[in-house]
Amino acid sequence: MRRINHYIGISVAGSILVVLLVIVALDVIAMLVDQLDNLKGNYVFSEAVIFTLLSMPSSIYEFLPLASLVGCLIGLGLLANTSELTVIRAAGVSVVRIIWAVMRPVLLFVAIALVLGEYVTPTLNQYAESRRAIALGHATALTGQRGVWNREGKEYMHFSAVLPNGKLLGLTRMLFDEHGRLLTMTYVESAIYQGDHWFEQDGVVTQLTAEGIHTEKFDSRRWQTEISPKLLSVIALKPSDLPMQRLLPYAEYLEKQGQNGKEYRLAFWQKSFQPLATLSLVMIAISFVFGPLRQVTMGFRVFAGVIVGIVFQTAQDLLGPSSILFGFAPLIAVLAPILLSFAIGVLLLRRSV
Repeated sequence: MRRINHYIGISVAGSILVVLLVIVALDVIAMLVDQLDNLKGNYVFSEAVIFTLLSMPSSIYEFLPLASLVGCLIGLGLLANTSELTVIRAAGVSVVRIIWAVMRPVLLFVAIALVLGEYVTPTLNQYAESRRAIALGHATALTGQRGVWNREGKEYMHFSAVLPNGKLLGLTRMLFDEHGRLLTMTYVESAIYQGDHWFEQDGVVTQLTAEGIHTEKFDSRRWQTEISPKLLSVIALKPSDLPMQRLLPYAEYLEKQGQNGKEYRLAFWQKSFQPLATLSLVMIAISFVFGPLRQVTMGFRVFAGVIVGIVFQTAQDLLGPSSILFGFAPLIAVLAPILLSFAIGVLLLRRSV
């Protein structure tokens, strides 16, 4: 039985790996081509290549569910086409055991994806974005096209570049009164976090009063705020690129500031249930091989897998924002496609076995 498990696992794991490499390679090429439009200043072709390579782990994490679906269709489909799957069943191996043999390598890929999503991609993405901003010359206050905005009370802030080591480049702060009138505007070249506060360096403060406009320059000064490098690392990235451990705390921070944190709560549930989403797609693949796709060509299996993956992703993309717009629980939006996939897989297996 161990040999059979190992044989099925190797076939499935190899197919998933090949599919993942192909999908990620295509995505990396498309990303690099897209970066060519941004080449200017110090952002040369070599910098675009570095940015693309740093973004590659994100592609692996994003496309693993689709690769698992198509890879399982190919791996099990090869065994079905050579009648090896039939021989394994005739030897007394149950469908449940075959499912477990398929799930074992998938669980390994899921574990790798969790490590990437929690500990690798957030740091690499933040470094890639800040490196690109500096190379494009967007590290000056309010000139960054890809900068980050944040609000704390009545003060609005813009960060042109957020570095992973607790340093800001191109900081702009605008303080308004309760009537929305601008009181103070501060431009700072850089800020460094030390202990529990920031030190602003090379800045200009402009105060707007009834008597007129007063401008003052400074070399360095202390800036006390609730914003920390850990919080900024959240602001600098899209919710989908953040680790789960930072999503809920930032959602609570936004709600404390009177802002909407539902987008980050939705991203938390999507990341939490991505392993289950991957397994549900694998269940679909197994049911297809035992059922309607048992005798079809390999090309048709790949086509069917891609279509199912696109439908699944589209359902998640539609239900997620809908939960924010219409106010129903994000957990329902995330779980609905997953449970539906499991139900379809189990139903097809029961009909075909």
